[in-house]
Amino acid sequence: MSEPIIRRVEQGDLPALLAIYNHYVVGTPVTFDLEPRTMEQRQAWLDTFKPTGRHQCFVAVKDGTPIGWACSGKFREKAAYDTSVETSIYLASGEQGRGLGRKLYGTLLDAIAAEDVHRAIGVITVPNEASVGLHLAMGFSHIGTFREVGRKFGRFWDVAWYAREFPANEP
Repeated sequence: MSEPIIRRVEQGDLPALLAIYNHYVVGTPVTFDLEPRTMEQRQAWLDTFKPTGRHQCFVAVKDGTPIGWACSGKFREKAAYDTSVETSIYLASGEQGRGLGRKLYGTLLDAIAAEDVHRAIGVITVPNEASVGLHLAMGFSHIGTFREVGRKFGRFWDVAWYAREFPANEP
């Protein structure tokens, strides 16, 4: 087995990324999607990413197969929010705990630091100590927790928000 490589997302990655994401949809509270995403829905998601700019996506690939991704996307719809992005990271089951998340997230954060990004926001369903630890290790700070704002699997879940500043991008 080779070491994973990290590169920009490509069209051919979509089926594997869809499978990874849908694993979290149907088996975990990590995402608040309640139904598995379709290929068409995920294609629309993929189409939002560009090689430069605020909205980027990187994948980790091992032996030719995508095993995770980290991306930045629109935080909110109103134009004044444009310099803030929401970040996400998902790893295939069994790929956690070996430093891949830090490498993948680090690649994304380095890329968007070169863009007009003021804040990156990570949204975490809690409890999720691994994701909280990753965000703290990557320079995010806890900015608040919304209590019982999502209902999935017959219970309510809290959501913690974490933010990372990009001071070099001040006006």
